[in-house]
Amino acid sequence: MTDSPRALGPGLGVSAHGDGLVRRRRRRWLRGAGVGAGAVVLVAAGVGGVLYAKLDGNITPDEAAAAELARYEKERPTSLVKGALNILLIGSDSRSGNGNARYGRDSGTERSDTTILLHLSAGRHTATAVSLPRDLMVDVPACRRPDGTRSRPAFDMFNHAFQKGGSACTIRTVEKLTDVRVDHHMVVDFHGFKDMVDAVDGVTVCLTEPIDDKAAKLRLPAGRVTLDGEEALGYVRARKSLGDGSDTGRMDRQQRFLGALVHKVQSNDVLLNPVKLYPVLDAATSSLTTDPDLASLRGLYELVRGLRDIPMGRVQFLTVPRESYVHDANRDQLDEPEARRLFERLRKDEPVKVTEKAPKVSEDSHDEEAYEESENVGGVPTFRGNTAAQDACG
Repeated sequence: MTDSPRALGPGLGVSAHGDGLVRRRRRRWLRGAGVGAGAVVLVAAGVGGVLYAKLDGNITPDEAAAAELARYEKERPTSLVKGALNILLIGSDSRSGNGNARYGRDSGTERSDTTILLHLSAGRHTATAVSLPRDLMVDVPACRRPDGTRSRPAFDMFNHAFQKGGSACTIRTVEKLTDVRVDHHMVVDFHGFKDMVDAVDGVTVCLTEPIDDKAAKLRLPAGRVTLDGEEALGYVRARKSLGDGSDTGRMDRQQRFLGALVHKVQSNDVLLNPVKLYPVLDAATSSLTTDPDLASLRGLYELVRGLRDIPMGRVQFLTVPRESYVHDANRDQLDEPEARRLFERLRKDEPVKVTEKAPKVSEDSHDEEAYEESENVGGVPTFRGNTAAQDACG
């Protein structure tokens, strides 16, 4: 999964003003990530260093974010478990750059359209992807703006952190919110997302009813549908015309789409076919910006090679427990104590499980007992979500 985030405008780092994210047939989707990364090296060795150098050079190191995070190193959370990793995947709503203007006026700013905290357990037994709502009300720290000045600390919507100070500000906001150390990060914009989907000749999803959304420029029939890049972008971004119109439904779709994308890469024999693999890798890395440690094919390979044996049922997707903000029903706040429990489990690298429906828990003693009863055998807490093994059409 970590090599599926794919592109953004070149140079997007701490500044939010930039020009620029197999299954052994149903069991192991992350095995493909490891095989794919290994194939990169083999393909490069077979066709010469030129293609390897081109792919390697596509990736932009986020040096500005690294410098900003180093400035605040003393206040950042510490890692508690050796080998466990937390990667922040950020989707930018930038309208700048090739092909992005059609999604709205370029105001010269960006916010995080989608943010996922991906936790990889030590030993790589599980992968847990936690979506953070863009409308979540959070404490955003003072951050370095693109012009070099610094913003003031503010209680604001979560996606404003990226607008104020780019990836570094978003990472610091997440760390203050969760007390979880962010080890790596990747950023992707609209154009890069589309390129990756088109590079694999589209991704198949299941629609329970037809879609006719003029705002999203999306018109699709019910049933199994293969989406091209443009359609996929409309599908994962639409809010009002799909489901109940909430951001919850939108995040659920995004999570399911990621699993479907990896299924397509694997089922299409891309990973072991150099002719098919190169365009996918080129799209995946063309505008990719990551922290300096990941900003190379070797860095990405080192990250994903340990993920090969994670079963699809242990690749989990969920949204952080949240509820309507008390002062504005159109905003969110963390639903405690569930959110605190989730973050604590991730920080300590302790297991969690997901289910289609999970009980609501509050602070009173009765609900604490209900929470304990809702835990699976072994005391593993359960949250609402899904796994990569689930098929929406099944």
